[in-house]
Amino acid sequence: MRTFQTAQETHHLILFDFDETYYPHERTPEQLRMLQELEEYLQLLAWRHQVKIGFATGSGLSHIEHKMTLAGLSYLPHFIGSNLGTELWQVEPDGQLRHSSAWEKIIRLSGFSRHAVEDMVSELKSVYGIRLHEQTQFGQARYKMNYYYYAESPTKTAYDLTIIRQLAFNQGIGLNLNACNPKAGDPEGAYDVDFIPRGTGKKTVADFLISSTKVPFERTIAFGDSGNDLEMLKAVKHGYLLQNATREAKSLYSRVAPYPYAQGILHVLSGLFSQETNNNP
Repeated sequence: MRTFQTAQETHHLILFDFDETYYPHERTPEQLRMLQELEEYLQLLAWRHQVKIGFATGSGLSHIEHKMTLAGLSYLPHFIGSNLGTELWQVEPDGQLRHSSAWEKIIRLSGFSRHAVEDMVSELKSVYGIRLHEQTQFGQARYKMNYYYYAESPTKTAYDLTIIRQLAFNQGIGLNLNACNPKAGDPEGAYDVDFIPRGTGKKTVADFLISSTKVPFERTIAFGDSGNDLEMLKAVKHGYLLQNATREAKSLYSRVAPYPYAQGILHVLSGLFSQETNNNP
């Protein structure tokens, strides 16, 4: 697998959430056909418009690579912010991945402590009666600890989520908390509760890549499908949820593509870049 070919300079930056945005878990023949069409279009944009492409995802690197193989994809992006942006990889033209040393330094200096997270989870249970269930299907990452919270009554759920947010803030721990997307393999009626270093996450990855590539803000684009994508979408000029986005995400963000998955991405990108071509004949 190789990366999209592009010129040395970067004029545009496009960021994608991976699961249920770029990659459809159902993988119907039509979805895969549209995804292959999207790959071809992105290669065209990378070459003609000096576009750099990145993933910002909660998935780990090995799971991303496995899912891309399942979908028969041919191209890796130029950047991969995996495990909710607690890891950042640059993809070389031959497909080799190189860890960003600058990003790793930021993570190391964050003071993130797995023991502090474990103590907080114990406190939530013993003091507040809030039980978090460890996500064991993918294992825990070095700088990301994943749990599920199973919703109860609306009143209790709202109270419990407020307590989780407050304790994480008090402990200086970063938090990603949003309704799960069952289409991505998560349970119904649950919330993702991800503890990460404060000052990291998808938005911070977006800010870092915009700064490091020196792309003008007006030429930044992002796509997502769930609540944990919203801050990233707000960090760029053109941020879109796809039509298949979760109900929670749509209730909090109004810019939604008229179609799902690759079809929605193609619709938005073709409109943006045709407009640019018309403005710069």
